[in-house]
Amino acid sequence: MPGMNTAVIKDRLHQYYLLTRFDRPIGILLLLWPTLWALWIAGEGRPDPYVLFVFVSGVVLMRAAGCVINDYADRDIDPHVARTRLRPIAAGKVTPREALTLFAVLCLTAFGLVLTLDKFTIALSFGGVALATVYPFMKRYTHLPQVVLGMAFGWAVPMAFAAQTGSLPKIAWLLYVVTILWAVIYDTMYAMVDREDDLQVGVKSTAILFGDADQLIIGLLQLVMFAGLLLVGAQLGLGYSYYMGLVFALGFAVWHQYLIHQREPRQCFKAFLSNNRVGMLIFLGLLFEYL
Repeated sequence: MPGMNTAVIKDRLHQYYLLTRFDRPIGILLLLWPTLWALWIAGEGRPDPYVLFVFVSGVVLMRAAGCVINDYADRDIDPHVARTRLRPIAAGKVTPREALTLFAVLCLTAFGLVLTLDKFTIALSFGGVALATVYPFMKRYTHLPQVVLGMAFGWAVPMAFAAQTGSLPKIAWLLYVVTILWAVIYDTMYAMVDREDDLQVGVKSTAILFGDADQLIIGLLQLVMFAGLLLVGAQLGLGYSYYMGLVFALGFAVWHQYLIHQREPRQCFKAFLSNNRVGMLIFLGLLFEYL
């Protein structure tokens, strides 16, 4: 009997592990890079170590919470989509009630970390939780759920400036807009993978909204995003290292255009995953610039 109980516990933990997508860390990385951009800029290359710890931990926890509430919201949709039908809730291996409990535990743990920071950052954190909670439901009401995702993923940017400097300068909001644009770019690539299934089940996305102009619009958004990053560099007086990071990141953005031009799902997913390198190169540019 004890052996069976241990097996049951291991299985539950494994299902929770899959539900929180810890086996697929790409979402953590895409959320982490803008957070690190903001912390390094706000801290002028020397972010407070404890603030850095809280934000990195918060990224991991809130990304996991976002995955859980997303699967809860999509529990009636995922069984009808080839890529998602084996997710724990869709497959009946985790109950919706379990998922809500796990979501609450993750959010409360993240909030407990935020409570060790200043009151301004604590107040801002409520906006982050609200965005993370409503995002999964947006695909039912608007073709722009990717924008809401960007707002949720990017909320760590103003929070980082608040925690590091106690203020929200204009550069924080410029970086926030850049982060939203980037999320719309990579999540549209992601949505292109599921476009046919989404059309059948009635789910909305920018990939459906953009239609045959998807590649062109993604390209235009990439140009605006990099223009915003150039403006960040100009306003901060950054130098060679930062701009070299942007050049290399732009090279990957061009490659992503090549990958998606035939709209083949596997290539679109490859482009989505490769956006991790874009975020990393921008951060490396900042890191070496401040060094």
